[in-house]
Amino acid sequence: MFVRELTDGCELEQALLIRAAELRHKREGGEYLRLQLGDRSGAVAAIVRDPTAEDRALLEAGAVVHVQARFERHPRHGAQVELHAWRAAQEHEYVAADLHAGPPRAAAQMEADLRELLATIQDPHLGRLLGAVFGAGTPTWAQFRDAPAAKYYHQAYRHGLLEHSLTVAQGVSAMAATFPGIDRDVAVTGALLHDIGKLDAYTSGGPAIEMTDAGRLQGEIPLGYYRVRRLIEEIDGFPAALAQAILHIILSHHGQLEHGSPVVPCTREATLVHMIDNLGGRLGSFDRIEQELPVGAAWSSFDKAIGAGAYFPPPPAAGASADLAA
Repeated sequence: MFVRELTDGCELEQALLIRAAELRHKREGGEYLRLQLGDRSGAVAAIVRDPTAEDRALLEAGAVVHVQARFERHPRHGAQVELHAWRAAQEHEYVAADLHAGPPRAAAQMEADLRELLATIQDPHLGRLLGAVFGAGTPTWAQFRDAPAAKYYHQAYRHGLLEHSLTVAQGVSAMAATFPGIDRDVAVTGALLHDIGKLDAYTSGGPAIEMTDAGRLQGEIPLGYYRVRRLIEEIDGFPAALAQAILHIILSHHGQLEHGSPVVPCTREATLVHMIDNLGGRLGSFDRIEQELPVGAAWSSFDKAIGAGAYFPPPPAAGASADLAA
């Protein structure tokens, strides 16, 4: 059964992915492991009290474990499983694709959409810059294609960075045709590159997403600025004003100083990228929250990313119509 299909009181015996594992200390002394177990449908909490050294070695983020447990909905702590037994899962006991979250669109389709968008860039200097990052067969493209967009809040899975950057760029492209005075080539290029620093800020390719030492010490925005500036400096004749426009988008895309941007958006293009990026992250958070929502629930608990509880109304019954009050 998938996590989203579990019902209160049911017993389960199956393989699950450890999404997170944290060793904590009890108030009265001793230790316990707080786990987040899940599959592609969602996640659920679990506790291992007084873990042994073998437990700590086995129960690490990214490991697949076979558990015997009971699912319950605690009135205070929400959905959780009470573990009876656990061991390392054997390969024949699970399908990897069933355990890992991923984007709703196939990576091949997103790549095709990206190539189509890249072909619309008219400025030759921006075309060379984008080719250095997204050119088929380049080391950067191979890394970008598989990278996650975040550790937790949105698109925290393989191909997440491609999904997020593409949707932001597509949104920017559409909006650039609506508002006057926007340089579409600059805005779309900035949108595609705005999160490029995450290639250096997060681990990629492993079972768990973690921040790298560079990500912790420097931050993804400075890392992205440095990476793109180096690429620009390798392109002969790249206009200084054009470089400044792209680099400003990267430096300001978080929108506020307190959110990690060293500068705030000061151009139309930077403002547009920030707004669409923020929208994409918010909507991505709704996808994450919905996966974690208990079956049948309409409201989530408070979520830091959106600053409120999220509401997911039930789908209308077939043939039903709504009467709106005047």
